[in-house]
Amino acid sequence: MKSYRVYATCDIGEEGLERLTDRGYQVEVYPEVEPPPKALIVEKVASGIDALITTLRDPIDKEVFQAGQGTLKVVSQIAVGVDNIDEEAARKYRVPYTHTAVVLTDATAEFAFFIMGCVSRKLYPSERLVREGRWETWHPYLPFLGDEVTGKTVAVIGTGRIGRAFLLKCTGLDTDIICCDLLPEDRSFVKSVQSLFDFKYEQGLSNRRATIRWTSFEEAFRQADYISLHVPLTPDTHHLINDRALEIMKPTAFLINTSRGPVVDPDALVRALHAGQIAGAALDVFEQEPLPLDSPLQDPKLANRLRIFHHFASAGRRTRLSGDPELGMAGRTAQGVIDVLEGNYGGDPSKMPYVFNKSAFA
Repeated sequence: MKSYRVYATCDIGEEGLERLTDRGYQVEVYPEVEPPPKALIVEKVASGIDALITTLRDPIDKEVFQAGQGTLKVVSQIAVGVDNIDEEAARKYRVPYTHTAVVLTDATAEFAFFIMGCVSRKLYPSERLVREGRWETWHPYLPFLGDEVTGKTVAVIGTGRIGRAFLLKCTGLDTDIICCDLLPEDRSFVKSVQSLFDFKYEQGLSNRRATIRWTSFEEAFRQADYISLHVPLTPDTHHLINDRALEIMKPTAFLINTSRGPVVDPDALVRALHAGQIAGAALDVFEQEPLPLDSPLQDPKLANRLRIFHHFASAGRRTRLSGDPELGMAGRTAQGVIDVLEGNYGGDPSKMPYVFNKSAFA
């Protein structure tokens, strides 16, 4: 087997890298935790590598593709999103790029589910009370109460794989569910979920018959107690959550974002939280990452109502590191490289399951 050269801008884990080295590939990994300088990526690509393994932190633009003209055969990204990769440049230089969709669906969905409960039931303020020695006695409603999620209304904005997985987890709490998407409505899926709700109620497994339905964006924001975002970043979804969207939310409602940071206008969210327009929010992604210490979202006055995490939703051990492409991002990243370099699927990138820019090769 030909000894292909691969450069990885970060360590994707032993199992994933071994899938390449065991095949005789020469793999070089950038050793630092921080991303490599752009100039170093260009230098490595220009040196004649066959494959480049990247993260969302790496700007893979025209300069990178041009440096690899005639030698770079594939860019394999260990992420679902590919916002950092210049699609037009990849098309021009005929380079397929892969991503790790599907494999992190449940990890991300369950994280969104957990942080919804975290911010609603005030887990952080409670733990803080204990750790700071301010827990003095028991009282029916002091020093504060959380909000139960069970039986409330959850709006799922974006009903792709992760949105649906999150939605299905919410059925365990008998929440009413509102679906909203820019894509055509999938009525058969909604019908199946309603059948589940009906079955639970009719069998005495739930004391209320929960409902699921499609609705408009505005109606979803007006009616929901929890709004969970599961949309890709596009011109249509950039700052989808703005002053107007937050103004029409219930003052008792919570916003959850595990999709893309720029979907939420951070300044608008800070204004809404300070004004008491919404009850709280939980964010795993931000317009600027890492989140600066001087960001308005770091205001201590918001700490009890705003949960902020470090782009952590897919960070389950199996999901991130398994070398099995059916289970782990690392395995799927490696398989994306293997498929292209070894000409699997008849050497046609449009048929390779992990290639994102299939249309460029159709």
